Amino acid sequence: MTDFSFTLKKTEGMARRGEITTAHGKIQTPVFMPVGTAATVKAMTVDDVWATGAMIILANTYHLMLRPGPERVERFGGIRKMMGWEGPLLTDSGGFQVMSLGDLRTIDEDGVTFRSHLDGSKHRLTPERSTDIQRMLDATITMAFDECTPFPADHDVAASSMRMSMRWAERCRKAFQRRQGYGQFGIVQGSVYEDLRRESVEKLEALDFEGYAVGGLAVGEGQQAMFDTLEFTTPVMRADKPRYLMGVGKPGDIIGSIARGIDMFDCVMPTRSGRTGQGFTRRGPVNIKNARHADDPRPLDEQCQCPACTRYSRAYLHHLFRCDEVLGLMLLTRHNITYYQDITRAAREALDEGRFAAYHKEFDETYALGDIEALS
Repeated sequence: MTDFSFTLKKTEGMARRGEITTAHGKIQTPVFMPVGTAATVKAMTVDDVWATGAMIILANTYHLMLRPGPERVERFGGIRKMMGWEGPLLTDSGGFQVMSLGDLRTIDEDGVTFRSHLDGSKHRLTPERSTDIQRMLDATITMAFDECTPFPADHDVAASSMRMSMRWAERCRKAFQRRQGYGQFGIVQGSVYEDLRRESVEKLEALDFEGYAVGGLAVGEGQQAMFDTLEFTTPVMRADKPRYLMGVGKPGDIIGSIARGIDMFDCVMPTRSGRTGQGFTRRGPVNIKNARHADDPRPLDEQCQCPACTRYSRAYLHHLFRCDEVLGLMLLTRHNITYYQDITRAAREALDEGRFAAYHKEFDETYALGDIEALS
């Protein structure tokens, strides 16, 4: 067995090129993790996901504890074996989903009591229970259980929320069963306040997690506020551990966050958008349902090598969505995941070659052109 480790290979400004070694394989960073909430990346087989270049996927503690249940998953040897995914897998702690339940949950110092969104049944999640569920799921990377601070929040509210999350993080660390090649990440909180983010980093680093996430962003604060927060947060985080920005995001958010020192990303946007007819391209997003695509023989993105782009026209994709054919959302979802893998792979290559700043500039300029301009 191998130890869980992070190797920092190159830097350019704040941007980083690295490699994470785990019990279930190596992960090249920067990396985007497709979201497999209920142990499936929606509308894709695991072979399809692997073919896009994905090296790690994410599953959700909250949803899997409700069904099929962690004990059942454990009997199958873990969620990776159950779903047929052979690479590394990260599970979020359930904290964000529980906090999103509003009136269906009650929080106290010990944890959270909530009612299932499925059937109203009552459940309890504590730092210890969340950590143990993730062990039963056999997650390669376990996330600490935290409170996702709402936005906006004044300084006092953000401070109280962050400090409780830090107390919970200590309990999670004590509950985590260390195994070779497995890791646990702490989550930096503190809203958009520099002093709180610094305090959170200090408290988490004293616990010596295998990696650290930045939580509480992409919750309505806007891109510039997110970038500003990263610019004063990542410089005080350890350079020898991976950094994960949770729930981000749009393509420009990802490239801009790589430039600010982030290594790992996840977001439901590419799969959710694919199911509703939005495709991401190098010249910005495209709504394939728009009538202008009905007679367009071009591929969705001429540089993309996914099946949607190499085998089919925009006109055909438009037809599939207009007819509510399942194949349409399958093709567009695979395209979007491929696109997200392509842009992070290009970022890695640019960092390897010392030209990330140029890549970042070209990416932003091309994306801003918009798809309409591509017709002229």
